[in-house]
Amino acid sequence: MQGGEGRLTRASGRFAYAPGVVDAGLIEAIPNVSEGRDAARLDRLAGAITTSGATLLDRTADPSHHRAVFTFAADAPAIRAAAVALARAAVAAIDLTAHAGVHPRIGALDVLPFVPLGAATMADAVAVAHAVGREIGETLGVPVLMYEAASRPPHRRSLEAIRRGGLAGLAARLHEPAWTPDYGPGTLHPTAGAMAVGARGPLVAWNLVLDRPDLALARRIARTIRASNGGLPCLKALGLPLAHTGQVQVSMNLTDYRTTSMAEVFTAVEIEAARGGVSIAASELIGLVPREALDDFATVAPEFAARHRDAVLEDRLSSCGLPGLSPASPD
Repeated sequence: MQGGEGRLTRASGRFAYAPGVVDAGLIEAIPNVSEGRDAARLDRLAGAITTSGATLLDRTADPSHHRAVFTFAADAPAIRAAAVALARAAVAAIDLTAHAGVHPRIGALDVLPFVPLGAATMADAVAVAHAVGREIGETLGVPVLMYEAASRPPHRRSLEAIRRGGLAGLAARLHEPAWTPDYGPGTLHPTAGAMAVGARGPLVAWNLVLDRPDLALARRIARTIRASNGGLPCLKALGLPLAHTGQVQVSMNLTDYRTTSMAEVFTAVEIEAARGGVSIAASELIGLVPREALDDFATVAPEFAARHRDAVLEDRLSSCGLPGLSPASPD
């Protein structure tokens, strides 16, 4: 694979440019906030990021999910400042007691992952995650649970374990010694809930929309293909309704696109949809995607992949004046 001007090589547990090409140590943050309808509020949240010195790469919002995803990057000090500023703005602006959306959630700023890029290592991302989690817990009064590579107890490593049972389920577990938050108070914030902060490798957040509003079928497809039910490795999936369009989608997180490719996922959904007499009507990416992953998708669905060419992570970094870096390999 070629990226930017340099040849990519694998070394020291990450992908980095070969000698002769500048390889800055950037950290990417991809926070998910529980607001997907109020554009003015989303503008204010975006402003909290950019005024703190980070580069905002992408912003995606969905009214049915009532959720937005911001993607931004910077060196470690700036990414820490921007993440904390966003958390502060989200806690002030979002009241979960008045929130309703189809996507699972536990917080106003629901999940805050950090991804190492270029010369940055997973250890760098973990250090940033803990520094941010500590500051949020101590200054905002929000319980913070660390996940994925930043997790301490193994039973809390997965985001699904933290989110199990939603806000009510987490509130009950926080009283158990095994679920004492890593940072912050031992009870939910009254309006902002809790927050999952982590470090991980690159992830593809992806929705495939069916051409018939059959929610039972979308859910059956999700159950069949996801890893937790014996389906494709490294794939999480839910079947969700889209009230604002009247459609349904198979909403997915592909946690390691090098183990299970976008092409394999698309083919699996296509096969299961055909068994139900429907087709795939649209492909939606949430945030940005590594070029390698999209190039693979293009081998089975070139028309869909072509619509995502403006969402390539490396290209967006370059267009924003940052080095064209490949994302680090999963931990």
